[in-house]
Amino acid sequence: MVNFLKYKWLYFTISAIVILVGLFSIFRWGFIYSIDFVGGTNIEYKTGKAVSSGMVRNILIKKGVSAITLRISPGGIFIRAAPTDEKKEKKLREALEKDLDTKVEVLRFETVGPIIGKETVRKTIIATLLGVSAILIYMSFAFRGFNFAVSAILALVHDLMVLVGMYALLSHFFGAQVDTLFVTAVLTTMSFSVHDTIVIFDKIREHMKEEGRRNVEHIANKALTETMVRSLNNSMTIVFVLLALTLLGGSTIRFFIIALLVGTITGTYSSPFIATPILVWMEGKKE
Repeated sequence: MVNFLKYKWLYFTISAIVILVGLFSIFRWGFIYSIDFVGGTNIEYKTGKAVSSGMVRNILIKKGVSAITLRISPGGIFIRAAPTDEKKEKKLREALEKDLDTKVEVLRFETVGPIIGKETVRKTIIATLLGVSAILIYMSFAFRGFNFAVSAILALVHDLMVLVGMYALLSHFFGAQVDTLFVTAVLTTMSFSVHDTIVIFDKIREHMKEEGRRNVEHIANKALTETMVRSLNNSMTIVFVLLALTLLGGSTIRFFIIALLVGTITGTYSSPFIATPILVWMEGKKE
């Protein structure tokens, strides 16, 4: 049997450092929000030749299009702007073709109003709160103990803070946007985190029935030793697939996959090294 809990303060220190870095990033730089949340228009053009950002920006100003983001790539233009209608977009395209002397083809044109953005934010918060509440109720009922539920929820909060903090870094340094795909990654991380925790807690409960609650730390170490290989094997299969998708997948899903990858790793880490030590501490206080 391996004494995993011998180094519990090291685990908490590592988590604290990662979370503090993430919180610094959130408060210092914040996030880049997609039009799903704040409203606006995304326009993507395919051009017949390479164009300069200066010329495109001048055309946008002349046509009264307020560009929030402008990215120029070989043979392509991406514009994120304030809400723009189809007539304005058509005039802009015609101006681009005339002034840049090249054919301009629309690849994407999507507009989301600010009201829809606010509704998305509201639904996201409600979905997260419902998920946490359901997990708390289920864990309390399944394990006949409030300590199990609280430990799982605290580990879940830990995972969410790590994921959100790391995504803030991605947002600042690589331009990752908070969109509906990121919300999907957050909710998936919640599910994965609790799933792994339940496996360990079920073993702890099984040994408690056999040996009693007198030496909870010994029981927890025993449960971790029995489940660690299974947890790692399960997680690594997911990590390998996500790494392949990160390296070879399209740019539209890359940050979504990275968020899932961070969530999978931190979920695998928090179940044995955050949730279990908290449970042992709480059970010890109860005794």
